[in-house]
Amino acid sequence: MMTVNDASEQRHLDRLERVRRERDDEAVDAALQRLRAAAGGSDNLMPPVLDAVRAYATLGEVMSVLKGVWGEQPPTSYA
Repeated sequence: MMTVNDASEQRHLDRLERVRRERDDEAVDAALQRLRAAAGGSDNLMPPVLDAVRAYATLGEVMSVLKGVWGEQPPTSYA
């Protein structure tokens, strides 16, 4: 199991806060909206995912959009 020390975790959280504070929220929202539209259809998702990342959307924000469109797959047991 991987463990992260407190100092590393705090550096990551500080960096995440800075990114969210300094990014263009309108650009992030627009990119996530394009991703939502693509996920609801049959378009290639890679361009809108890349646009969202380039706008500094977080992985959590991207995944939230996709879960909102597709739902969440329950874990499968292979026992």
